[in-house]
Amino acid sequence: MPTKPKRAARGRDITPADVMRLLGPDYGPVEWKARYDPASELVYTILSQHTSDVNSGRAFDALMKRFGSLKAVASAPAGEIEDAIRAGGLARVKAPRIKAVLEQVFDEVGSYDLSFLAEMPLSEAKAWLKRLPGIGPKTAAIILCFSLGMPAMPVDTHIYRVSKRLGLIGAKVNAEKAHDILEDMVPPSEVFPFHMYLIRHGRQVCKALRPQCNRCVLAERCPSRHLFDKPKVAPAKRRSAGSSGR
Repeated sequence: MPTKPKRAARGRDITPADVMRLLGPDYGPVEWKARYDPASELVYTILSQHTSDVNSGRAFDALMKRFGSLKAVASAPAGEIEDAIRAGGLARVKAPRIKAVLEQVFDEVGSYDLSFLAEMPLSEAKAWLKRLPGIGPKTAAIILCFSLGMPAMPVDTHIYRVSKRLGLIGAKVNAEKAHDILEDMVPPSEVFPFHMYLIRHGRQVCKALRPQCNRCVLAERCPSRHLFDKPKVAPAKRRSAGSSGR
């Protein structure tokens, strides 16, 4: 029979090391592999904003099938780009953003090869990307992490929620600041698996509305468990119609 993962011992705060040690057996080894080249990842990540992975994947595939290259996308009218990416949602907003980003990249670099970012210090690579229109901390981190394997910590809604519940970040920390705080807490070699573990945990166990604390290996030390794992109270018995109440 498979052994049950050990739960966190009580009496200490949860640390990123605990997250890695306890969630690893549940979610298995995580191997980094580049998803797209950096410029394609940039376009894909814009398409992924405010939509599902399925929809953004379809929109990216449709975009590349229609135009064939990022150069052709950048040269196309925004209306044609909008038609191609309609499956991803918010096409009217994303189409001019994609065109503007690609045009600025080409103006500054002379190509769509962003591999030079891997040679820059992480903070400088982030700053370079965040100068592009519509590119914030999350998008910049996704490009650097998923395309170049750099130790940038993308913080999506799942990671933000789970990190707050575990007490890894404070209750008043916003999502933008959470990127740098979590990134500094985790060894560079563990940033990618830590990111993946928390996303999976947020989707499968520590859900937004009904977290499944009863099957969470971090629950015994989680400072938020009492908010969700409350004992059920039996409803009070109703008095009979003839009862005086005395």
